Amino acid sequence: MYLARSFMSDKKGQKHQQPLILVVENHDDSSLLMSYALELLGCQSICQKESSTTVFIAKKYQPDLILLNIFLPGMSGLDVIKYLKYESLTCRIPVVAVTVLTGNEDKKCMLEAGFDDYITKPYMIEELAAIIHRLLGRKFELSPALEVQ
Repeated sequence: MYLARSFMSDKKGQKHQQPLILVVENHDDSSLLMSYALELLGCQSICQKESSTTVFIAKKYQPDLILLNIFLPGMSGLDVIKYLKYESLTCRIPVVAVTVLTGNEDKKCMLEAGFDDYITKPYMIEELAAIIHRLLGRKFELSPALEVQ
């Protein structure tokens, strides 16, 4: 697990908290790309590979959003979401499924499992920005890159 660099916007000397996003991705390249995309969007991120420690990390850091790969070794993202939604400290954190599945039945299954949204790999940064804006836009003063037309 690594904590990506924190970026705080500085307007006239005042710092504004940026969203903290937990990325659960077992492929290093995908994790790195996601952290770079989040950095460009003005978010802080925690990236980790282990599905088995996701609930612990989420409870410890209380992220504003979780991006959770569906296909993880050990526990799948569908298993992890059950534990996240069961725990009182994590049940209100929005969770986005990150997947290669594109079928309507797959999408329906993810939403019924408790995911708040999903994004399909490969994704465009604009898609990621739209999801973050939709789920967190009212809570944070988001980067102009997150302003979706």
